[in-house]
Amino acid sequence: MAETAVTYKIPQSVLVVIYTPVLRVLLIKRADAECYWQSVTGAKDAPDESFEQTARREVFEETGIDCSPGSALEGCLNDWQLENIYEIYPQWRHRYAPGVVKNTEHLFGLMVPANTQVRLSAREHTHYQWLPYVHAAEACFSPSNAEACLLLPRFAV
Repeated sequence: MAETAVTYKIPQSVLVVIYTPVLRVLLIKRADAECYWQSVTGAKDAPDESFEQTARREVFEETGIDCSPGSALEGCLNDWQLENIYEIYPQWRHRYAPGVVKNTEHLFGLMVPANTQVRLSAREHTHYQWLPYVHAAEACFSPSNAEACLLLPRFAV
């Protein structure tokens, strides 16, 4: 009988604060945790995938917003050169290899026009909203995400 290989998440992820020129932040509600509002987040698919590649992929997968090379928003993704190391929430540790309890999260910002259309991945998120950055910080379930929203005026381009 053949064994099925278990694929674990890589404990290296991105957090992308998507915002408009007037600093309204896009928050999306997780499908697997109804009261959890957050920015775009996601883990690397492979160890050699760069954080920038991960950010561009996750933004498109979760919101339908294209900031890939050659797109209209190509130059709008800004690497904040910041990382958070945090303890993985216990309810999600089963997604990682045994003994992995910490994740490294790399921060990005993505400025988009005010009328940008959002197309959620129904598998991952159920709703979205645009909020002023301070209100977005208050709505985030994750302390690192809230802090990133509050840093927005410092990094907005």
